[in-house]
Amino acid sequence: MSRCTAPVRGHSSSAAADACPACRYSRRGYGNSRSYSAPSYSSSGSSGSGGGGSSSSSSRPRWSRAGSSLSYTSAQVQSLTPIRETVETRAAQQPDLRDVFLCHAWDDRQGVAKELRDLLVAAGVKVWFSESDLALGVPMMRAIDKGLANSRIGLVLVTPALLASLPREGVADKELAVLLMRNQLVPIVHNTTYGALLNVSPMLASRSGLSTAEDSMAVVAAKIAELIAV
Repeated sequence: MSRCTAPVRGHSSSAAADACPACRYSRRGYGNSRSYSAPSYSSSGSSGSGGGGSSSSSSRPRWSRAGSSLSYTSAQVQSLTPIRETVETRAAQQPDLRDVFLCHAWDDRQGVAKELRDLLVAAGVKVWFSESDLALGVPMMRAIDKGLANSRIGLVLVTPALLASLPREGVADKELAVLLMRNQLVPIVHNTTYGALLNVSPMLASRSGLSTAEDSMAVVAAKIAELIAV
């Protein structure tokens, strides 16, 4: 066995180590421990979560189309999976239903609610929307009841205006009461937080959904379109 010359000659330089019959091989090829470093792993993934959860890793839901460019957090997949199951069940039982019922505050009807509705329609989603489906002379609550019954799922647009209206127990509050009884509600939080919603409606805040703090309104609409496609 070759013996190290370091005790006599020292290894003060690379050339001296290369000249040593014992050390020259450990500095070359796979024997050089300094040529390897362990890979580092991070437990964090992409930022954001769908709703009140805190999961940040990304995931692809089973209903996502082949070649889809949409990216979901694991929390979004978890919260939307039961909704997808409701969509599939209701589509099989009642194929002629509208895709979604859009619940929103009255003050948002010409603003962000209409923006969301237009994006959904452009994506091929059939939407019940009060501004276009509430006919003159038809009792409002009867029309809303019919719209809820004839839609596969409900979307609730959670905005500062909605948070202000819920304590007054207006129409939006009644719509929510019906949607919350069934596993068919997707909250879409816009310009507010789940913490603010929790202070007003703990039951609604317990339902995770989507948020424009994580996705643009256009991406939210695209995810809803993918969710309801059967």
